[in-house]
Amino acid sequence: MSRPRLFATLDGYAVEGGYDRGVGLATCYAPSIALGRLEGPGEAAQLWRDYEVVLEHAARIGLDGVRLVVEWARVEPRRGTVDDAALARYGEVVAYARGLGLDVTIVLFDAVWPLWAGLECWLLPWVAPYAIAHGRRVAAALTAASGVIVATRGADLVNGQFLDGTVPPFRVGARDDARSAHGALDRVVATLREDPAIAPRLVDSWREVSIGSAITRSGVDELHLRSLVAGFGPTAARSGLLVREGAGWIDGPGVALLDALR
Repeated sequence: MSRPRLFATLDGYAVEGGYDRGVGLATCYAPSIALGRLEGPGEAAQLWRDYEVVLEHAARIGLDGVRLVVEWARVEPRRGTVDDAALARYGEVVAYARGLGLDVTIVLFDAVWPLWAGLECWLLPWVAPYAIAHGRRVAAALTAASGVIVATRGADLVNGQFLDGTVPPFRVGARDDARSAHGALDRVVATLREDPAIAPRLVDSWREVSIGSAITRSGVDELHLRSLVAGFGPTAARSGLLVREGAGWIDGPGVALLDALR
């Protein structure tokens, strides 16, 4: 059996900058950050303007591709208001990566959503149509992306919201609400998986792994290392393949492990 192809994650919220700074792009983490209970991403790694730089490094160190989280809060910062320029910017990022010979798997939903969708997002029936519209909009706009993952977290996200208290609204033991939220999210995912712009590009055989952890290489088509750049804030990875040095980037210790994964 061939080894899986090697991707690294670019977690938009943790690396782009500009989220939850009191004005502008507000996410589900904004209230906790405003109250001082969490440290926000701030300007993060400023990749919203510099994605191309780290993509060049991704190609140089021999990755097969990147997993790019397209942030709902950036594409639709206010309910029903789409930022076409932001969507076009994501298109530029995908096109640049493909031009470097990298494949791109885009993620429609990860661990962050717009504040306007409410802290209990998946419990609110009116949210689902907006989520479906967002997924379809992104997939239709980013046709150069080689793969699509509708939701990376799925059950773990809902459990974090309502059972484990690790994700907004940070509730614990709310089993009935967790069951309802599971059902709502599952229906959104199922609807998007059947969309003709998404279905042919679905990536089902993948595994997310942390840099430096014990990694089983068999059984999947894509390994998604977390992360190309660690980033900042509540969703940041513990480490990145690249680390900031002055105004640029250098290889982190994890790059030395890549040969063993190929």
